[in-house]
This record gives sequence, structure tokens and C-alpha cells, in this order.
Amino acid sequence: MDKKIMKIYDAGDHDRAIHLLIKKIDNEPKNVDNYLQLATFLIEQNSAQQALELLQKAQVVVDQPEKLSYDIAVCYYMLGEFEKSLKLIDSLPNDDETLYQKSLIFMKMGQYQKALAFALTIKKQDNKILELLGDIWLSLGELKAAHDSFAKVPEKQRSAKVNFLLGLTIFDKDQKQAEQFFSEAKKLDKNYVAQAEKQYSAIAKLIRGKDGSN
Repeated sequence: MDKKIMKIYDAGDHDRAIHLLIKKIDNEPKNVDNYLQLATFLIEQNSAQQALELLQKAQVVVDQPEKLSYDIAVCYYMLGEFEKSLKLIDSLPNDDETLYQKSLIFMKMGQYQKALAFALTIKKQDNKILELLGDIWLSLGELKAAHDSFAKVPEKQRSAKVNFLLGLTIFDKDQKQAEQFFSEAKKLDKNYVAQAEKQYSAIAKLIRGKDGSN
């Protein structure tokens, strides 16, 4: 990865960073790392289709085309082509990255038990994995397990989503604490909370139904 270009990208000058990488690829067409870095930028810019096309073209040019497989699988996942993504991921050795991606795919396919099985075998349980585990437990209707996973994310590192779901998962037991989590989520991202309230309305109604309130 080119650290200078990464700094330019992180500073917000995305177009310049992408342009510089394209120039590097033109000068070093066999260097796999340049393609991977550019694909990452494109995915972050919601251009997964462009990233996929870039990586597929690179496969016939670079010296180590197998290094592109994981990122191609990610592109398929981002484009909703879960079967293709899974087939490619299954051809790779199991490590934390591939296990995470498999779990994501099964989660999107609604196969929550399989998603959980892969997520639980990931060795390094960082914030990203804890959030995924929380999502899976929530999808399985296991509110306590979901809350426990989200709660392991350090307080200062919690996103609006994590705070909102922490509130949602304890709403039936501790409304006051839940409202505090909702308030924190709104401070971080009001738009997310507005969308999440609609997305999780069915769960919220179920919880409120248990409580007997409206």
C-alpha cells in the first residue's frame, strides 16, 4: 500500500488519490498492491462495480492473481451476488478475514445460525466482529446475547448504530437506560436513528407489546 497516496485519500482528496493510483498502475501494471488499494478506494466510494471490473482485468496482468480473490469476493458481496462471493471465499484458506466475510454473506442470505457459527470462530474479536455478532444475535431474536455483544464495544468507540441497538435490546427491561442509549445515538447521527427506527419498528412494537405501552 502506498502510504503517501493513503494520506492524500485520508485527507479527503479522493479524486487525486485515485488519479495517482491509476498512474501507478499504468507505470507498474504487474504490481498487485496498486490494484488492491485502488479497489479499496472505489468500494469506499460506493463504486463496487468499478472495483470488480478493475480486479477482473488485473487478474490477467498481475504476477500473483490469487491475491485478488478476497477483494473480488468482497465486490460480489457488495453487489448482492452472494453465491458468487461465497464460492470464491470458500476457495481461500480460513483466516479471520475470510471467516468474517463468510459470516456476512450468510447473514445477508438469512442463514443466521451459519453466520453465527463462522463469527464465533473468529479469533480476534474486535469492534467490527462484536457488532456483527450483535447483529446476528438480534436477527435470531436473542436480545440479551445481542446486548452483551454490543456492550463489549468500548463506550467511546460506539457508533450511532451500536448505541441505538444497545437501547433497543434492553427497552423491555430498562426503558430509562434504553433512552440514554437512544439519546447518545442521536448525538452521533440523527439520520441513522431516523432510519433505524423504521428498520427495527417490528422489534420495537414487539418489545412495547410485552411492556403493554404504546
